[in-house]
Amino acid sequence: MSDRVTTVLKGGIADVRLARPDKMNALDPAMFEGIGAAIDALAERTDVRCVVLSGEGRAFCAGLDMASMQAGRSGTGRERNAQGAILPQHVTWGWRNLPMPVIAAVHGVAFGGGFQIMSGADIRIAAPNARFAIRETYWGLVPDMAGFPIWRGLVRDDVLRELTYTAREFDAAEALHHGFVTRIADDPHAAAMELARQIAARSPHAIRGAKRLCNMAHDADPLTMLQAETDEQIKVIGKPNMMEQVRANMEKRAAVFQD
Repeated sequence: MSDRVTTVLKGGIADVRLARPDKMNALDPAMFEGIGAAIDALAERTDVRCVVLSGEGRAFCAGLDMASMQAGRSGTGRERNAQGAILPQHVTWGWRNLPMPVIAAVHGVAFGGGFQIMSGADIRIAAPNARFAIRETYWGLVPDMAGFPIWRGLVRDDVLRELTYTAREFDAAEALHHGFVTRIADDPHAAAMELARQIAARSPHAIRGAKRLCNMAHDADPLTMLQAETDEQIKVIGKPNMMEQVRANMEKRAAVFQD
């Protein structure tokens, strides 16, 4: 694993942290590689119930390291993976497509690429003083890290256009109002871990099925969604984890699930 990203697994929760605090976790080639590798490793885990994604130090992620940009993002792969994403997109799109839920805990700043990576999480909890920006046009660039296919399900079109065209900074209250942030907490990492524990206490197969349905909901036609709901229910109903969830609820104890 890259020294740019750390992952600690405990109680079914993967605590993933961007670990370049001296640079406010800015994205250089090694950071791209490290995030991509972390996502790929998690995708293979059946024992991970939930992921909490955060940044060490003063910020979640300050965006692209400008020296890296000048070098043309040297070292960031341009080959498309099975999901159709090149590496700079995979570090955002990959979180959305992990089988388990991902919660981003955001403090300091989430600018540019960091804002897009945050957006890839299922749920985003921000500190009250966090600052955000779709920053790319400030540098003469366009957002190209899978932000657009995610943002279209979060925010009004005209709001997205205004924030993208101007590249202006906005605070957590505005991010919450627009739908970029799920909620605000004084300690977003602690809040994210508590939420992750609640999710981890549910049947992992039900949660993974629910995430697949959520991922389809914005784009699929109603008939496709109706069939998908039925298909996902067939996968879990009457199965050991569903029965264990019922017994645990009735006996008022923690459930013990099969991976």
